[in-house]
Amino acid sequence: MMSYIFFVYIHTTITIERTRNHLSFVDFQRKQHKMLEGKGVVEETDMPLKMQIQAMSYASQALDLYDVCDCRSIAGYIKKEFDKNYGSRWQCVVGSNFGCFFSHTPGTFIYFSLETLKFLIYKGASS
Repeated sequence: MMSYIFFVYIHTTITIERTRNHLSFVDFQRKQHKMLEGKGVVEETDMPLKMQIQAMSYASQALDLYDVCDCRSIAGYIKKEFDKNYGSRWQCVVGSNFGCFFSHTPGTFIYFSLETLKFLIYKGASS
């Protein structure tokens, strides 16, 4: 079980570009954070790469389905997709300004930006 005190800070490892409902791999190098419209930036994660890309894909799909101001529906969509594909206990937080404290199962945490929103997805730690 891992615990985090989480505040927004900038750390880049992977950049994904959103183009016409598809995500393409753009950059796998560490570089300065430069958020551009339509690009996703992983800021912190311990997820496997395949799951990271899937998380950003679900976020992109949710943004196509819901208004960018409807963060609750966006988070609900992502959570349901993760529960369906990776088992239950997933949590998702979406917004532009939030802080949180949580414990998660190792290998299940990602924090990234896509368009104007921040996304925090993790699987809750078992008791």
